[in-house]
Amino acid sequence: MRIELEDAPRNTALMRVIGVGGAGGNAINRMIDEELEGVDFISANTDAQALGQSRAANAIQLGKKLTRGLGAGARPGIGRQAVAEDADEVRTALDGADLVFIAAGMGGGTGTGAAPVVGEIARELGALTIAVVTRPFSFEGKRRMRQAEQGLAELRRTVDTMIVVPNDRLLPVVGKGTTFTDALKKADEVLLNATRGISDLIRVSGDVNVDFADVRTVMSSCGAALMGSGFGRGEDRALKAAQDAITSPLLDNISILGAKGVLINITGGSDLTIDEVTDISSRVAEEAGDEAEIIFGTVLDSTMEEEIRVTLIATGFDDRVERRAGSPVIRPTFAPRPAESDYEEPVIRKAVGDSSPAGTRTRPERMPRRRPVQALEATGAGSGARGSPFPPVNAGTAPPSQAGLTRARPARARPPETRAATASKAASMVIRAREGGASELELPTFIRR
Repeated sequence: MRIELEDAPRNTALMRVIGVGGAGGNAINRMIDEELEGVDFISANTDAQALGQSRAANAIQLGKKLTRGLGAGARPGIGRQAVAEDADEVRTALDGADLVFIAAGMGGGTGTGAAPVVGEIARELGALTIAVVTRPFSFEGKRRMRQAEQGLAELRRTVDTMIVVPNDRLLPVVGKGTTFTDALKKADEVLLNATRGISDLIRVSGDVNVDFADVRTVMSSCGAALMGSGFGRGEDRALKAAQDAITSPLLDNISILGAKGVLINITGGSDLTIDEVTDISSRVAEEAGDEAEIIFGTVLDSTMEEEIRVTLIATGFDDRVERRAGSPVIRPTFAPRPAESDYEEPVIRKAVGDSSPAGTRTRPERMPRRRPVQALEATGAGSGARGSPFPPVNAGTAPPSQAGLTRARPARARPPETRAATASKAASMVIRAREGGASELELPTFIRR
């Protein structure tokens, strides 16, 4: 007799983090260095040299035939084709995961082009898929920013929740004089905190536990999300951490008011009190509004005595996030109106006594406006042999009289003494001309009698 035993149920969700592209691979290395626990790490890249520096247990080279390990050349199309070439390997690496984090930097080739495809694969496997990605610095150029926006639009459609970290918002945090390398490390740290803030709530048992089902409720099919983090110590540390989280620069000056769901991670030492937990959750709930579903949990960390860290993920308000944070919004394009229009725009109105329904679009009488060539063609000009001159437009009409062409000038009144002096001067000129032998026709017209 054969008896089959069912697999023992897992007591926690299986979580995997996949870094896509160079920035995603750097974030994975940072998470490993910080000993992020409870997750499996995967690194995927078209650049074989960068992939060789990955500390992830599972490294996937994308597009072996297409790119030959030389990268995508900042072309998202190449990144998209590369992941399609090795989609089966990606699918095998993600299979069985309950929660998949996708870490990537938008604007380049592999991360921008491949991350949306990875998200689509993860969701097809039934995993809750959360993308934590960065938007490039403004000084990296308009082309890179434009590619990032297009990549974010595609990624938004293939994952459950997308958390965008605008690198420009990190500049006030790192301060002036910070090197470019250190600024990028700060971006890696933000990706680490976002991943840890969610995974620790699921993995670590605290006084207030949050299970995977709670996280799925808040983050499944919620679209664009915002992340804020705050830190507090000393007196009123709880309220300070909560206030810093809801006013975090990473929120890009967007209020969490109106969010449909907010996930709160409260991390502290053994001295964390219930009053502090209540103060933090109440302050965040007050800011989010009455309609938001608040899910919070506590994580005890022995290294954080006398300190509190608050990490919040707000979801469910795509429109404001996309308009403010720059995620792409498809806007209609308007064709330029012709320079010469043969009609006026129709007006919606109802005239007195009109029996048509209200709001019917009625076109007013057209007033054609002809260009010069059209006017000539209307007279039949240009119908002769090629190269022959155009006849005058007024051909066949009587010529105007000479009087009609004479320009009338208004008479100017002159004083009597001026007229007398002028006449005397003209008479003297006539006498001198005749004495010199000039005939009547040789005299100037204005002094002839």
